[in-house]
Amino acid sequence: MSDAAEPGSREVIDRELTMSRAMVEAIAHEMETDDEVFYMGEDVADYGGIFDSTQGLLEEFGRDRVMDVPISETAYLGAAVGAAQAGMRPIAELMFVDFFGVAMDQIYNQLAKNTYMSGGSVNVPLVLTAAVGGTYNDAAQHSQTLYGTFAHLPGMKVVVPSTAYDAKGLLHNAIRDDDPVVYLFHKRLMGIGWMPAPDGPKTPVPETDYTIPFGKADVKREGADVTVVTLGLHVHRALEAAESLAADGIDAEVIDLRTLVPLDVDTVVESVRKTGKLVVVDEDYRSFGLTGEIVASVADADLDALDAVERVAVPDVPIPYARPLEDEVIPGVEDVERAVREVR
Repeated sequence: MSDAAEPGSREVIDRELTMSRAMVEAIAHEMETDDEVFYMGEDVADYGGIFDSTQGLLEEFGRDRVMDVPISETAYLGAAVGAAQAGMRPIAELMFVDFFGVAMDQIYNQLAKNTYMSGGSVNVPLVLTAAVGGTYNDAAQHSQTLYGTFAHLPGMKVVVPSTAYDAKGLLHNAIRDDDPVVYLFHKRLMGIGWMPAPDGPKTPVPETDYTIPFGKADVKREGADVTVVTLGLHVHRALEAAESLAADGIDAEVIDLRTLVPLDVDTVVESVRKTGKLVVVDEDYRSFGLTGEIVASVADADLDALDAVERVAVPDVPIPYARPLEDEVIPGVEDVERAVREVR
């Protein structure tokens, strides 16, 4: 269990939620306690979100607060930015993160910069949610993660949960934040019927509200030999690889970053000082992305602690449609194992 509030009551032991249900529970609580919170996006009302991100919210809160929008990301994200600046707390969903390109001005030049450009006279308390990731053969325009695209530009916090417990606590924190937060959920982790999740994302989740602070990574598995740093779906692939490696006497520590902005470099450096070996695993592209940033950050902080490094990421190619090709480019458990053995 993570390091945030842990009530310790029987509800934590007896109740497990999928990641999608944990997210909906957080949203519902925030909507109940603050009338300025509302949700907007494509197919989020009647359909409940194609990845169950809003399932049941329409029935509870009605169409004034759970809004289907036309297929115009430019229009509705611009409207969400305006609503946030006017004092509301919108949650705006991109059905697929890949679609951000048609609203790049609203995200990059308005959402991220308006607080700075106004000299701090306005806040933009908007949560931009988006489904990320592949592994289900939806080709190059529906399967990217693009974490680094948002993390690269100053002005937005970037959150990537890997479990139901983390998803709820991080979403509570995101909605209450007075700055823009990009909240990226991996489709494969949501626990929807037509896309089975791996073991791990479904976790005990308290019924009460709680927050997980941004910029605080979570050590999901302690180990002494190699530090594996990752996030989202690949937390679970790294944990599976670590269990397999343990049979060969290799003890891997798995760190879930949980947020890219702010980035918890200290936890990673502390682990590398113990292990001396660093493997960074990412479903984003290899070049100019998370893997290089983590390696550079550790080297900046303590180069002498770093004996060996491996990066595991998507090569710089569009995500293929064909299943064998997609499996080839998206890192799997075997790729993580291989990288750990290389540095070991």
